[in-house]
Amino acid sequence: MKVNIEKQQDDKVIFVTVTGEIDAYTAPKLREELLPLSEGTHKVITVNLKDVSYMDSTGLGVLVGLFKQLDKNDGELKLVELSDRLKRLFKITGLSTIMKITVETEDGGQ
Repeated sequence: MKVNIEKQQDDKVIFVTVTGEIDAYTAPKLREELLPLSEGTHKVITVNLKDVSYMDSTGLGVLVGLFKQLDKNDGELKLVELSDRLKRLFKITGLSTIMKITVETEDGGQ
């Protein structure tokens, strides 16, 4: 199982594209890459999950941790281009009501 994380930043927003599977094996790498991005105040991180084929509870935990850290520092987390499977996962867990999930592409011009 593999996950790939690409980051791009402009003046106001950090764009992150994640591909692959997010599970107990790959979630630590995702956490290691994403949590440092949330340091500081008023950060906006947009995470594109279009090419994530699978996510389990450890992946959700990483995104919840990132959400909490950003919220604490007056930042914002946006999740974009989720597959139907991931949308369902966020809906079932109730996270879709607290996290900003959108369908439009927000990929920093990639």
